[in-house]
Amino acid sequence: MSAASDYLENQLILHLFRTGSFTKPTVLGVALFTAAPSDSGGGTEVTGGSYARVNVPPLDANWAATSGTNGTTSNVAAINFGTASASWGTVTHYGIFDATSGGNLLVHGALTASKTVGSGDAFQISAGGLVITVA
Repeated sequence: MSAASDYLENQLILHLFRTGSFTKPTVLGVALFTAAPSDSGGGTEVTGGSYARVNVPPLDANWAATSGTNGTTSNVAAINFGTASASWGTVTHYGIFDATSGGNLLVHGALTASKTVGSGDAFQISAGGLVITVA
């Protein structure tokens, strides 16, 4: 199950109910974590060892359409993080940011299965494996 960050919740309130305007991000940087982020941020994002967030832009070709009123989407293609050149630790969670470095956390959640990533290991989230639910 995914959760919206405090940042995203506040931006939606400002956009829908107040006079603020929320500009749709052009970048959706998928990040990996070894300790869970929360709605306010935090957690421990993977660093070093050739790790980098992967940009999966907000396009129909990248994210599945919702089915009826289920409020979900998922990645259309696999998200490849490449091969670690040093240990990344045990990857347990993901976050999606509005940037590939820094930026604002938008949504976060637990991966369906954690994986210990050592030097020489590749990490990938399979197509349909990153499910975002708005409930």
